[in-house]
Amino acid sequence: MVNPFDVRTMLLAKHAQHVVLIHFPIALFMTGVGLDLVCRGKRDSQFSRAAYLNLSMAAATVIPAVITGLLAWQFALEGKRLTGLLLWHAIAALGAALLVVASWWIHWRTRQRELSLLARYRIAVELVGVVLVALTAHLGGFLSGVNS
Repeated sequence: MVNPFDVRTMLLAKHAQHVVLIHFPIALFMTGVGLDLVCRGKRDSQFSRAAYLNLSMAAATVIPAVITGLLAWQFALEGKRLTGLLLWHAIAALGAALLVVASWWIHWRTRQRELSLLARYRIAVELVGVVLVALTAHLGGFLSGVNS
């Protein structure tokens, strides 16, 4: 039996880092979207600042999550061609990562200048991102065996 507190097991498992890291951008992004919905577009609100901070951290942490996912694919499957559920998970993950970064970028641009055109689409982009993040997490749950 493997010792669950063995540092080598935790750090050198073929996919462990992805499974651990992915929870941070998911939680930060969904919290940021929730706070953005609460502030209703008011830039001077404390909720708006908290939403921007959460979305910034989500955009920063989604990059290592994607990198570790790609590394898990390379190590666990030795770079074999993706098919089926894993392919759908990878496509959804890349789309979700793109929407997380796009949501942060829209907030950043809106805070720099008053850009009403971007601000109009911000909530729609964020909500599509939440749906795609949830779909990606759902598919990842099946891949990890949690949802089976």
